[in-house]
Amino acid sequence: MMKIDRLKLVRQIGILLAVAAVFASFNFAVFELFTKRCLPSYGEGMQAKSIELDQYLPFEEDSKIVKLKSDLALTGDLPVIDGAAALYPIFSAFVHANYPESSVEFDGESFTADSKLQYTNTRGAYQRIVDGDIDIAICAVPSEEQLAYAEAAGVELELVPIGREAFVFLVNSNNPVDNLTVDQIKDIYAGKYRNWKELGGPDRLISPLTRNEGSGSQTALLNFLGDTEIAPDYDSLLGSAIGFSFRFYVEGIVEDGSVKMLALNGVYPSAENVANGSYPIISEIYAVYRKDDPNENVKLLVDWMLSEQGQQIVEESGYCRVG
Repeated sequence: MMKIDRLKLVRQIGILLAVAAVFASFNFAVFELFTKRCLPSYGEGMQAKSIELDQYLPFEEDSKIVKLKSDLALTGDLPVIDGAAALYPIFSAFVHANYPESSVEFDGESFTADSKLQYTNTRGAYQRIVDGDIDIAICAVPSEEQLAYAEAAGVELELVPIGREAFVFLVNSNNPVDNLTVDQIKDIYAGKYRNWKELGGPDRLISPLTRNEGSGSQTALLNFLGDTEIAPDYDSLLGSAIGFSFRFYVEGIVEDGSVKMLALNGVYPSAENVANGSYPIISEIYAVYRKDDPNENVKLLVDWMLSEQGQQIVEESGYCRVG
């Protein structure tokens, strides 16, 4: 009797293990074939991981930031600075240039609440500006939702351009398509082009990626598309993706050899072509602050960002000057 019960138990355990294996295989397949395809390669989650905060800390000898000491002598209340993931090397370098080392507190994973240097992301920085938690955000242009949030709170934002950058489109490095027109990109997102072979590529469906509302690059995409409505992407399971980001984030921070940036209208998004204005999609980098911020150092610091020293940091960080 005991032997029979033992055999029955073994069979039950075997059945449970088999069921667990089926579910594990199913979950893995769902992730690989669907969920993973729905997570843009340069989404907010990846930015948080690929921006290694400790590699771009101020006051560290081996930091990758531009190390320049400012002539500006700030005293008193130092502005709290936050911003977009792609621009973190810039505002970290601004802090290095102007702030004492004691003003930055990093616990090995993130900045503490008392640190004058903070890092969230575009959406977080815009919200924290409006809420009065930070003084300056270094970001791309705000989304309609972010502007509406400020308006609802009765907050006027000052947006000062301090740099320029290319908004770029990305494909797999094995895709033979190297160049598209601006109109072709818009038609891809409108659903007019559905297969890469229509654009000189392989016989594969096109899967145009999008980002979460409020991210800096999603706002840039919507501004670029204008009145063009984004068609539903029904080909995300089988399609070969096209995505988007900002030039230096792809080229200088992520450095992912599996993707390549497309030329638009025959112009490649190099730093030179951003500077000379020949690349067709240029995005401004802004220093954003509340107009009613009583801290006098806010405007002093933003004015310094437009000085030769500030613009040198922008340029040597991999972006382009405003002038």
